[in-house]
Amino acid sequence: MCSARNINLPLFIMQTNGYFISPSYGVCDLPKLRKLILKFIADRPDSKYRLVIGSDSQPKNSYGTDFVTAIVVHRIGCGGIYFWKQQTNGQRLMLRQRMYQEASFSLSTAYEVVELFAKDGLNKFDVEIHVDVGQKGETREMIAEIVGMIRGSGFAVKTKPDAFGASKVADRHT
Repeated sequence: MCSARNINLPLFIMQTNGYFISPSYGVCDLPKLRKLILKFIADRPDSKYRLVIGSDSQPKNSYGTDFVTAIVVHRIGCGGIYFWKQQTNGQRLMLRQRMYQEASFSLSTAYEVVELFAKDGLNKFDVEIHVDVGQKGETREMIAEIVGMIRGSGFAVKTKPDAFGASKVADRHT
């Protein structure tokens, strides 16, 4: 019987090679992602927007775990655009490990996005992180810990059922 330890995979395999994918615009590096988001906002400058980052994961059949992180630009009341990237962990992770890894990927991406848009006036308080934990199910015991980790990093946080960035958008690609 083959276990994940015997397969000798790297811990994380970048499925999208560090690029984000958009259903509307295709493969995007960070400068292109920035340009597309700024154009999306400039098209309707009087609208209100929120920038959401969320991650989701799915254990693979025999080994490993797939993670997807999404960046969502929500034009409140009028839809939005999103970008996602996928990574695979060569180990099958337990639920608690997966939830913390999802939160870590979202935080890492949030810091990347804040740095990317720093010259455009974006800061930590303008980003909302959506985590895939909620009052129902096995993840309810982790809510305080994960929400505390995100808030302690300076970001606003939403949990299920309000965490569409993780539970709807990122989930769509896991």
